[in-house]
Amino acid sequence: MPKLIKNRAIVEDDFVLVTTIEEGADAPEGNVILPVQYYLDNRDALASRDNVAVWLESDQPAELLNDIHQEVAFIAVNFPKFADGRGYSYARLIRERMNYTGELRAIGDVLLDQLHFMARCGFDSFAVREDTDIEEALTGFEAFRYSYQAANDNPSPLFRKRLG
Repeated sequence: MPKLIKNRAIVEDDFVLVTTIEEGADAPEGNVILPVQYYLDNRDALASRDNVAVWLESDQPAELLNDIHQEVAFIAVNFPKFADGRGYSYARLIRERMNYTGELRAIGDVLLDQLHFMARCGFDSFAVREDTDIEEALTGFEAFRYSYQAANDNPSPLFRKRLG
């Protein structure tokens, strides 16, 4: 079973990421992470399942999650490549504007160097790339001791601490 980092610990990932579903086909049984548009199109049939999560592609608007974020197991945001930073913005929108308190997972091209910044934006779960040493990836959270800017993990900027 694949592993992921959740709340800064390595755990088994018992959900399966579903990237495509043929038109008219039913969602797979079991714990699945479905494309958000598929979930919206089949919401009546899926809303009663407690083992369905959704994933958002980086070119989809986060507002697609407005009405469903409280009824899914968790939300995943895809990073198609490491240079695509839209997922960071989505994490802040989901946490701060939607007041989402559930699991927020980063999937796709997730690298050690990004974990600290992703956590600051609100991600608490990370499916790192298969070629990444997951034990070593844990050190990514400790890359920086202090952060100057306010973020989801610390709403007080560093300069306020200096002012007392």
